Amino acid sequence: MVYLGIDLGTSGLRALLMDEKGAPIGAAERHYTADHPRSGWSEQDPGDWITALDGAIGDLRAAHPRFADLRGIGVAGHMHGATLLDAEGAVIRPCILWNDTRSHAEAAALDAAEGFRQISGNIVFPGFTAPKLDWLRRYEPENFAKIAKVLLPAAYLNFYLTGGFFADMSDSAGTSWLDTGARDWSEALLAAGGMRRDQMPDLLEGCQPGGELKPELAARWGLTGPVVVAAGAGDNAAAACGIGAMDEGQGFVSLGTSGVLLAARNGYRPAPETALHTFCHAVPGRWYQMGVMLSATDSLNWLARITGTPPKDLTASLGDTLRAPGRVRFLPYLSGERTPHNDAEIRGSFTGLGAETTRDDLTRAVLEGVAFGLRDSQAALAGTGLRLDRLMAIGGGTGSRYWLKLIATALNVTLDLPSGGEFGAALGAARLAMLAVGDGTIEEVMTQPAIREEIAPDPALRAEFDAAYERFRQAYPAIRAAQ
Repeated sequence: MVYLGIDLGTSGLRALLMDEKGAPIGAAERHYTADHPRSGWSEQDPGDWITALDGAIGDLRAAHPRFADLRGIGVAGHMHGATLLDAEGAVIRPCILWNDTRSHAEAAALDAAEGFRQISGNIVFPGFTAPKLDWLRRYEPENFAKIAKVLLPAAYLNFYLTGGFFADMSDSAGTSWLDTGARDWSEALLAAGGMRRDQMPDLLEGCQPGGELKPELAARWGLTGPVVVAAGAGDNAAAACGIGAMDEGQGFVSLGTSGVLLAARNGYRPAPETALHTFCHAVPGRWYQMGVMLSATDSLNWLARITGTPPKDLTASLGDTLRAPGRVRFLPYLSGERTPHNDAEIRGSFTGLGAETTRDDLTRAVLEGVAFGLRDSQAALAGTGLRLDRLMAIGGGTGSRYWLKLIATALNVTLDLPSGGEFGAALGAARLAMLAVGDGTIEEVMTQPAIREEIAPDPALRAEFDAAYERFRQAYPAIRAAQ
């Protein structure tokens, strides 16, 4: 038997084939873009996801004969996106993505309404799904009136694969319609947004079977036996499954487009006042909390664009020896911020620039600003009683050793670097498929990867990073007032 994990990302889709021992066989990728028709808007055509999936499947079939033994599929997707279907199952308009901030006024209104924080366990952020639908009700009433189903991106792929409407708890917790403690849709929250339960997909745990692959797809893919499609997961919950972060305090720091500091929790401990996300995990009876910053590697990519220097070259020129923070300070709020500020309108800034400032100074300031943004999330998690001594480090930004040393020192945690191979959301989705088929238990399947290296904080620089973090923290109110 083999299992397929699909990671539906913001910029591309990754499909991973895994064998019965949990080892990757091969992977394929397809890329696509987002549209930004207005400032703060971010949309995608769901048809691009289908095209990407079909292409990736074709590559896997051509390269790996064992694809014919496929028995389970799991989908992980970027969260919060509003994919709207009419009564015929047709897409009504482009999907409004997680990093779209057009509904910040609607989010603030829902967040202030009675019940939303108490029931959902979270602030209603502009990127969440409920305010997107409230915006549609106000500004696109003709489209709002057509809505028969609201699906998150992963649930839309589930629909394409099976013809059924189902979603998992971890993804659904990011809508602001879920009673996150009870793991069920909240009638009160749905009604407050003008929505109905029949417009929602059925709720399942991520490791439960949601349906079977449609016969026409199975025939096109050259499959003969039944193929189970698991409920799947939101991308971060799937990444946690991929590295085996299932129990209290196990977690990771992810340096991707956004920055994430995530920790598994054995119980439900919402703390919306901290701007932490408290979501259901992809398996029963567990939750996770995470702090999110919207511009992590995006900040470095921005500097790369304006300097005409590739990101790898920017970080390589710093060498491997960590230095104390310099005078130049960078606030990484290029697209607003979530944890801890919940501020869609704040924008980034450099301060401390001088005639002597070099490109390396700017690069160090950007890396430090992102690290301090992650420390904001660490402080929020500490406020819930969780102490983190070590974290797995994943994501594209981990290619910079300087950045890893900086983050370890700024957060005063040891960073574990997984051995080469797969350990991300696609692997987590494949593991959920394996469980949905019935091949193994959570403890047997959701294991941690081998660690190739540990990066410890530099004690000689701890005091200077602590002082720089305090200056970073104090800069936000002044910059916010100036803007």
